[in-house]
Amino acid sequence: MMKQFLPGPFLLAAALGAVSLVAALSATVAPATAAEPTAICYNCPPEWADWASQLKAIKADLGITVPFDNKNSGQSLAAMLAEKDKPVADVVYLGGPVGIQAKAAGVVAPYKPAGWAGIPDGMKDADGNWFAIHSGTLGFFVNTEALGGKPVPQSWADLLKPDYSGMVGYLDPTSAAVGYVGAVAVNLALGGDYGSFDKAVGWFKELQKNQPIVPKQTSYARVLSGEIPILIDYDFNAYRAKYTDKAPVAFVIPKEGTVSVPYVMALVKNGPNPENGKKVLDYVLSDKGQTLWANAFMRPVRAEAMSPETAAKFLPAADYARAKPVDMVRMAEAQKGFMDRYQAEVK
Repeated sequence: MMKQFLPGPFLLAAALGAVSLVAALSATVAPATAAEPTAICYNCPPEWADWASQLKAIKADLGITVPFDNKNSGQSLAAMLAEKDKPVADVVYLGGPVGIQAKAAGVVAPYKPAGWAGIPDGMKDADGNWFAIHSGTLGFFVNTEALGGKPVPQSWADLLKPDYSGMVGYLDPTSAAVGYVGAVAVNLALGGDYGSFDKAVGWFKELQKNQPIVPKQTSYARVLSGEIPILIDYDFNAYRAKYTDKAPVAFVIPKEGTVSVPYVMALVKNGPNPENGKKVLDYVLSDKGQTLWANAFMRPVRAEAMSPETAAKFLPAADYARAKPVDMVRMAEAQKGFMDRYQAEVK
């Protein structure tokens, strides 16, 4: 059974200025034709995890339109909290620890989708308030041509070298789930633990000397263009760039270590289209939905959905041995403390 804990910083951020936040974020949801069956999914951006293909398949197979939405995990949770009395979304996609926070906030509802039995224990809430659909491993997503002849960095320590000044990007850890995952990854890799983020805070402070690029939103296209030569990001984005978009890309699992993290979905409590939302959740765990995730280089939560041909495109198992699973509950509990320190000492 999962421990109870106080809501994290994304919830606190939502409580401050929620009305204006919702107005701004709701504008990121693309409109759908009123007459067609619709389900609103928060945090389903086309550039991330190839949501574009998944939503296209949902439309073709179910007849349900799911508009693209470019919020990140933190923004989605903030909007859901602000909209609690009149929800806009039907389903939501979140970094694992943020899914735990969504349950604590009371903005998601229990639902056990088709395929529930195939989700391993530990990758789903016992009552169905959230469940993993796939996972990714954090590392360095590198545009090798944009390095200008410099070597591909192989470690967290390498990113601190002056050679990479202005070349390193990471998503804002006070907003995006992947940004916080990066903080956890470097902290654990350098010898820290969930009780102390001294290692991560020290590393980020050192990185500031290299003038990092810190966007809030998914930055896949900015890596492909070379604007961000090195992005701390997941393997699935790097493999998609390399094998689907044929970009000059390498993915690196840093030699000190990293983490693997599940991404989860949930049914929004009192959403306007609950039956359509449930069908979407069933679909992303179906054989076809899971195969689509695998084809986008996610590790599907139902492991059998990944073909040997796709698995062969990943780095060798010896590299992935440096990636450890996260403790999602402890991550969620530690988040506010890290964010407070990051804002006070790094930003």
